[in-house]
Amino acid sequence: MTAETTETEDRADGDSTRWAVGDRILWRYRDNGDGHVHICRPVTVVQDTADLLAVWMASGTECVKPVLANGTPVHEEPLATRYTAPRTTTRAPWTGMGVLKLARPGEPWSVWLFWDRGWVFRNWYVNLESPRVRWAGGVDSVDHFLDISVYPDRSWLWRDEDEFAQAQRSGLMDARQARRVREAGDRAVEVIRSWGAPFADGWENWRPDPRWTVPQLPDDWDRTPARTAP
Repeated sequence: MTAETTETEDRADGDSTRWAVGDRILWRYRDNGDGHVHICRPVTVVQDTADLLAVWMASGTECVKPVLANGTPVHEEPLATRYTAPRTTTRAPWTGMGVLKLARPGEPWSVWLFWDRGWVFRNWYVNLESPRVRWAGGVDSVDHFLDISVYPDRSWLWRDEDEFAQAQRSGLMDARQARRVREAGDRAVEVIRSWGAPFADGWENWRPDPRWTVPQLPDDWDRTPARTAP
C-alpha cells in the first residue's frame, strides 16, 4: 500500500465535524514509500471552520521525526542516498519558537508561520503536501518535498528543489505526480503574488492563549485510524 492510497481512510478534509479551540490533535505525515506514519506533531487547535484549520505547535513539543537507522539526522545523508538509506523514527522536542500551521480544505499545501525570539515575525513557509485527511485524533498528509519561503516584503523563493528532483530519481514520485506537485506550487505562487489568504489575513500578529500547556505525544502516535462509513 502506498502513502497516497492510505488517504482514503476516515473523513475528508472538508468534513463538517469540527474540533473546538484548545483541542489537542496530531498533525502527521505518512512516508512516501510504504505509507507508515514517520512524522507526528502534537498541536493545539486555534481555529477549525469550513474554510480553515489552524493549529499551534508549541516550543518544547515532543515530536516524532525520521532519522537514519544509525540515528544520524536525515539531512546529513548525501542527497544521492537520502531517500534509499535505511531509516527509523525518533522522539525529539521542537526547539526554538513555536509554529502556527494553516490549512485550507482541499488545498495541496499548508502554510506555516515562523517567529524569532520576542515574537519577531520571520516568514511564511508553504509546505506542498497532499490535502489533509481528517480522523478522530488529527490529520494525516504526505509531504511532497517541494516548498516555498515567503517573506514580509512579499518576496518568495522555492525551497528544496534538489530534494524534489532526488525523490523522483529515487522512485518516490513518478513524472505524473511530480507534474501535479509543480502545478500545485505554481498555484501557490499565484496566491502569493496576489497576496491572497492567508498571507493578507494578519496571522503574523496572532499569539497563543497563555493558558495553553504543551500537548503530550501519546504512546500510540502511529495508530491506524478506524475507517468510517462513506
